[in-house]
Amino acid sequence: MSENVYRIRPAGRHLLTIGRDLIQDSYAAIVELVKNAYDADSESVEIHFKATEKPSENISGNPEKRIEITVRDYGHGMSQDTVINKWMVPSTPDKLERRTSPDGRIMQGRKGIGRYAASMLGSTLLLETVSKDLEKTTVLVNWHDFETSKYLDDVEILVETHLTDEHSGTTLTIEGGEEYYKEWNEKQFNDLNFELKKLISPMQNLMDKAVDQKDKEFDIYLKISGFEGIEDIEETITPYPIFDLFDYKISGKIHANGKGTLTYAVQKARNTVEEVISFNLGDPTGCGDLIFDIRVYDRDKESIEQLIHRGLKDDNGNYVGKLQARKILDKSNGIGVYRNGFRIRPLGDPEFDWLKLNEQRVQNPSLKIGSNQVIGYVLIESEEKSDLIEKSARDGLRNNNAYQQLQKITNKVIKELEIRRFSFRRKAGLSKPALKVEKELNRILSFDNLKQTVHKKLIAGGMNEKSAEEVIELISKEEEEKSQTVEEIRQAIATYQGQATLGKIMNVVLHEGRRPLNYFRNEVPRIDRFIRKYKETNDFEHIETIESIANNTVSNAKTFSDLFLRLDPLAMGKRPAKRQLSIENEISNCFAIFRQQMEDKGIKFEINGDAIIEAWQQDIAAIFTNLIENSIFWLSEKNTDIKEIMVNIITNENSLSYIDFRDTGPGIEPNLIEDNLIFEPQFSTKPGGTGIGLAIAGEAADRNGLKLTALESTTGAYFRLSTKGDENE
Repeated sequence: MSENVYRIRPAGRHLLTIGRDLIQDSYAAIVELVKNAYDADSESVEIHFKATEKPSENISGNPEKRIEITVRDYGHGMSQDTVINKWMVPSTPDKLERRTSPDGRIMQGRKGIGRYAASMLGSTLLLETVSKDLEKTTVLVNWHDFETSKYLDDVEILVETHLTDEHSGTTLTIEGGEEYYKEWNEKQFNDLNFELKKLISPMQNLMDKAVDQKDKEFDIYLKISGFEGIEDIEETITPYPIFDLFDYKISGKIHANGKGTLTYAVQKARNTVEEVISFNLGDPTGCGDLIFDIRVYDRDKESIEQLIHRGLKDDNGNYVGKLQARKILDKSNGIGVYRNGFRIRPLGDPEFDWLKLNEQRVQNPSLKIGSNQVIGYVLIESEEKSDLIEKSARDGLRNNNAYQQLQKITNKVIKELEIRRFSFRRKAGLSKPALKVEKELNRILSFDNLKQTVHKKLIAGGMNEKSAEEVIELISKEEEEKSQTVEEIRQAIATYQGQATLGKIMNVVLHEGRRPLNYFRNEVPRIDRFIRKYKETNDFEHIETIESIANNTVSNAKTFSDLFLRLDPLAMGKRPAKRQLSIENEISNCFAIFRQQMEDKGIKFEINGDAIIEAWQQDIAAIFTNLIENSIFWLSEKNTDIKEIMVNIITNENSLSYIDFRDTGPGIEPNLIEDNLIFEPQFSTKPGGTGIGLAIAGEAADRNGLKLTALESTTGAYFRLSTKGDENE
């Protein structure tokens, strides 16, 4: 057996594969070159797109359109040694090892491949760099040579060096023929302009403070000239002013230990006060320190007008119109992720909804915000500290556990804003109030004010008392007929709400029913087999086995039957009349629905006391099923040490006074209790919650002359179901 040693020789087109195939698009290529200028400690970078012409070599004689792209910085430049041994070496670990620039900037380019992005933009690259020692090095790269060379080390590149009195810095000149020229039109330049606007976050001061960089100034200048049909442009790239004109904002820092402070602010009304929010994830973030600045904009007509009046102007200083304001929002929206002040594409692009905001909004449009309503920024730490790894292709972050934690935490921060925005809009009358069925039905039934007003008008108009009373009697008959119709509607709605509650807990029903179903599926078919064996052998042991299976079948059938019996009040299609109920028995039946789930999660419950009340069984089941389901969710979500649900039934002279329902979960924020938001239809603090559970429970209580309220507690959620008139005791 012979052994030979071989060396791997990269193909000549290897660098083109890095530059053209790994870099996402032309915008990403420009961004990579801008980052290199930043890493060179330059205070600015100048990007110049220039259209040129070359005499045609074709028969037509028409001159060939060409493009010249210049990227110039005024940083520390490179020596000949750096150019040869680092700049010309693919995937060099130089920046990864140094991590910071000579002036203390945290390096943006760490993969060692960004400079090859130039191959996407033109056919040749001229590098001119002057070091601090006034040594000027020039390199000319023809990318075609890499296409035609078999191996990478077959490509010969001319490097020239001499002393100069020029200022230190680096200039890249990229040239290309008509095929590269055609890549750029007015839309492409507008998109590039926008990419550069989003490259550096508007909250730069906050970021600089967080990373403690020594040299914070970095300006981007863009110049476009000579392109047919496109107006020449020369400007300093600045973010759109819309960032400062938010309706709602939440910002702050969450430390790696999961604790932090957020600040909520509103600009839709005068004299509003910022709210400081203590944030505690309960566990380390798993993705390092995080800094947030998330701003939300309402998109209705009045809000757009307010946005313009607050100062939304175009580049010429003129107020924009409503259509243009919407277009700016459409283009600017998205929550970007920034590292050391630079955005990681495509996170933050309008069409890249990495937090699935739109998906959540479809489920609950009143509470949730959509991606086209938000402009935000999340600042993350280095890869070493956060484990948030940028892909080599510059198309986002690697989908690891740290990235999933980043998504989860960012959504939790947004939820804090959504809750407060929902409350503000309700109080300010900016959103359509949710329909509360019982309240509206009672309003429909109230004819007293109408009858009094009509009676006064008739008497004042000269009608005698008897005739006026006859008119009022007609109204009373109409009221009676309406009352019957309204009562039918009330009962129908109550039935639907019971069935909606059943739908909410269907996962529990499936979980509870799965075990007996599995037994039937697996064991019952064995009966035939043992019957055949008994007939063949007359061995009585087979009869005993059949008897055991039969007994277990009866037991599992009873489990199944009991489950449906407990669910029956919620599932019934027609509501029977009110009847006398043992409240302790009804609550026990509700807990029994969740028996297996509570056992699996280690949740205990206790019911103290009893009382007999006259009520609809379906409504009592709806109230406590929703309360128990909520408690189980939060006790499991927060993974508390003690997992208990306590129900105390308090009576007064054998009559129900109130029922206290408490758990040992995370509890309810005082502001949600104060605003009574938790009983609002569509309001929910659960991830993906629909906000119907407590709303149904509240209305079920109202139908039975009861009132369900939430009370403040430092030891978990605390609800009280009381008879009307005793709710404040």
